Parts: sequence; structure tokens; C-alpha cells
Amino acid sequence: MKYRACLLALALVTIGAASAFAQEKGVDSQSQRIRDTGSNRAPGNNGTKTDVGTTGSGINFGKDKTKAVEMLPNPYRLTARRDVIMSTVADVMRDRKLIVDDAASKPNEGIIVSQPYTFIKGTVVAQSELNRFAEIENSQGRGWTRGRYTITVEVQPIDGTSSNVSVTAKVEGRSDGGSGAEWTTLQSRGTAEQDFLNALLEAIGGGGSSSRP
Repeated sequence: MKYRACLLALALVTIGAASAFAQEKGVDSQSQRIRDTGSNRAPGNNGTKTDVGTTGSGINFGKDKTKAVEMLPNPYRLTARRDVIMSTVADVMRDRKLIVDDAASKPNEGIIVSQPYTFIKGTVVAQSELNRFAEIENSQGRGWTRGRYTITVEVQPIDGTSSNVSVTAKVEGRSDGGSGAEWTTLQSRGTAEQDFLNALLEAIGGGGSSSRP
């Protein structure tokens, strides 16, 4: 009897130790979760753990997203002499394969006009490229084959050291039908104007400064 009693006591001690060990492991697991989440257990709040979840400094909304391109004001105020701006405008046109239309330009009045520049040819790509430069939603069935634009730059002096520079683009699309080719003037989206303004600002950066009106 004594021997059986000893065995029973030993079995109870073994079971108790195993239970305590299991409980201790549970506490470790629970404490790890507590360390991860902190004391604030409200839904949607990860407490001190900020590498996961919907809140906390570990989330950086907008990171690696493409930033929207900022539109330049048009007209744009440039701090430079008028003759410097006019000369730079002509240089930028030449660099961008635009030919100055001497007959339409009025340098004495600060106006420089380019000849029409064909920026796209071909029925496959003409419509998508035209849509980048102009509004063509109401002319989808025209069967566009080409696109061109004419740039007009006007430099109006404010004082002896600064001028307002405005850029206007006349965008046209060509469709070829039974009666022949027809050019249609379209509403510009401002793409050609912004491209030219950006190029002008880069070119004049060494000879003057620019500012917003």
C-alpha cells in the first residue's frame, strides 16, 4: 500500500509539473503578443508595434507613388531682359525642331510664331497621340492620320528686368477622306504649351531666374 501511495504521489507531481510548464509556455506566447501590441488593444490600433497594420509610423501612405506633375502658370513671369528671353525662345524652337515663321512673327511686339510642326503620322498611332495634345472625344470617328501644332510665344515686359511669357499652341488633326485631306483645329489640352515652357525655363536658367506671378 505504501509503495502504491508513493507511486500515486509521484504521478501527481509529474502531471503538475507538466501542467505548469505548459502554462508557462502559454504565458510566454501571450506576453510576446502583449509586447507586440502594447497596452492599447482597441480595434484598428497596433499600439507600439508599427511595422504592420493600419496605423502607426510603420505605414507610409503615398511612398513610392508617382507624384503628379505640377502645372506651370501660363503666362509665366521671368526675371530676365526681354531681348534675352526673345533670343532664348528662338533657340528653344530650333532645338525642338520648330522653324520660326518670320512672316507671322512680330519681334518688335515680342511675338514669335513657329511654323506648324507635325508631331505624329500614321493611322495606328495618330489618334492616341492627338488625344495627348488635344480634346478629340467628340471627333473619335474622324480617322485621324496626322497631328501638328503651331507654337506662339508672346513676351510682354513688366519692367526693365522682368516679363510675362505666355505660350499658346494651335493643335490640328488631319483626316483623309474621299474628298481629300482635311485639317481640323482642336482644343489644346496644354501639353504642348507646358512642354515648351519647361524647355524655355531650363534654357534660360543660366541667364536669368524665374518666378510665379
